[in-house]
Amino acid sequence: MHRPELLPGTADILLVADHAAADVPPGINLGVPPALMGDHVAVDIGTDALTRRLARTLAAPAIIATVSRLVVDLNRDPDDPGAVPASSDGHIISGNWDLPAAERDLRIAAIHRPYHDSLAAQIASQRPALIIAVHSFTPQLATRPDEERPWPVGILYNHDDRGARAAILALATRGLHVGDNQPYSGATLNYTLDTHAEAAGIPYVGIEVRNDGLRDQEGVARWTHILADCIASVRRSLA
Repeated sequence: MHRPELLPGTADILLVADHAAADVPPGINLGVPPALMGDHVAVDIGTDALTRRLARTLAAPAIIATVSRLVVDLNRDPDDPGAVPASSDGHIISGNWDLPAAERDLRIAAIHRPYHDSLAAQIASQRPALIIAVHSFTPQLATRPDEERPWPVGILYNHDDRGARAAILALATRGLHVGDNQPYSGATLNYTLDTHAEAAGIPYVGIEVRNDGLRDQEGVARWTHILADCIASVRRSLA
């Protein structure tokens, strides 16, 4: 059974990083070149370092995934076929093609369920006033070369936009071009926040940082400063 890493904190903000890891548990062969495990299809580049720095800066607890989303995508409904992807941005994940149902069920039981159980337990023991999901996105999808992604940062949300509206305002005030439910819409890709925040009435923000801004320590430090200020502003707006 694979559980996420929990970083303790005293703030009433919970940070979550669903796609922070590129690790593959022993016994699972994805059938892809090793180099692909450093690509955006396998991991949200930079989010591990960013989430850890945000947790220290905000004194906030954080839950950080420890398994690649090519093994199982923790931000998807377990019944969604894409929860165990057979392909991603033009790459065939051959080890997931024709995966026996028993193996798929085992991954859900051993990885997906413990992750979300850990989130639920953390929220029950230390209910946050705000949940922040930290993600990153690639500047350009290989399968959509003509699609522009000009935003250095995007804010995602579903029905509850309390946190999102405050976050968009805080980032736009800095002069940043903010994607409003871009490059993905929280109306369709929001499983973790729908399950643990929206369903519980807890305000939340889904943050997507373009990963070319997180490729080195300087970039991570810059975005830590920007997002820590943004998150603090959102928290004050909810008081």
